[in-house]
Amino acid sequence: MNLLKSMVLASGLVMMLAGVAQAKDAPKAAAPAADIVKAKAAAPMDINTASAKDLASLPKIGDARAAAIIKGRPYKAKDELVDKKILSDDVYAAIKDMIIAKQKPAKK
Repeated sequence: MNLLKSMVLASGLVMMLAGVAQAKDAPKAAAPAADIVKAKAAAPMDINTASAKDLASLPKIGDARAAAIIKGRPYKAKDELVDKKILSDDVYAAIKDMIIAKQKPAKK
């Protein structure tokens, strides 16, 4: 009888541990509203319209580089920051996925 109880307890323990392992791998519930706002805030920054404060918030971009970016506007493409020698290659590499250069629509 004790052997039977031990086997039942052991199998219950194994099943419980398997359930915990599955719970860790289960997909997470929908993101809270605060996370959705953060995701929208992480959208690429337009270097043609962003404020100096917003530009300075990018990695390796301070007030001086932000001012230089603004002074060099407008940009047809974001890589013009390197072509115009406003940013070095390593600084551009750090922010290239965080920025875009939108174009104004042509006037009719």
